[in-house]
Amino acid sequence: MTTAPATSALASQLATTGHATVPQLCTAAEVAALLHCIEAAPAASPNFRRSQDLFAIRNLLGEIPALWPSLDTPALRSLLDELFPEGCHLTKAIYFDKPAGSNWLVAWHQDLMINVDRRADGLPGFGPWTAKAGWVAVQPPVAVLENTVTIRLHLDDCDATNGALKVVPGSHLGGVVPAETIAAHTAMATVCAVPAGGAMLMKPLLLHASNRSTGTQPRRVVHLEFSVAELPEALVWRERREL
Repeated sequence: MTTAPATSALASQLATTGHATVPQLCTAAEVAALLHCIEAAPAASPNFRRSQDLFAIRNLLGEIPALWPSLDTPALRSLLDELFPEGCHLTKAIYFDKPAGSNWLVAWHQDLMINVDRRADGLPGFGPWTAKAGWVAVQPPVAVLENTVTIRLHLDDCDATNGALKVVPGSHLGGVVPAETIAAHTAMATVCAVPAGGAMLMKPLLLHASNRSTGTQPRRVVHLEFSVAELPEALVWRERREL
């Protein structure tokens, strides 16, 4: 008889509340190396979005391949082994820079869409589909989202003054929440402060939001999504990376 691997306290907390914080995932030197690599990258691609309130890079590892060796640390591998004892793959990577005083905010929502390589109508449980700037995204069955974990690596100290995420603990357990009922779930929201070099872990179905920045500190985050889920043969994760 095969014995299932024991669930760690961190994995148990993530399963119960939908979020958890790792106070240190990167050293100060590793954070500095990540920032240097990002800041040195040419920003000519449409995947680089810049305004006075936001700088974002989607398909981060496709745009800056040299970043992966700095991200792929023993600490990250150890964390992934803890969360996914049977292995996982990376499915998405984004960089967010919320400058000091940014008026950019994010309303309450769940992360319901995944990026894929093509549109494949008729797949049970997949839809709606969207296509924008050459990218195809789709809402997958809930089981795919339930088997995905987001790791938000913070490159700055982050609290309520510079856009730390607000979350509703346990809200990931109710599946997809209809948009018109989201407001009724947010009374028990909590702010997730994270120090520079630390990481916030969250489930995609967790209700979360972000306020405008009111302080002088930027909020730079590397957003990584990992999953153990496999897609139907007709689809491939757009940014899939084997680990």
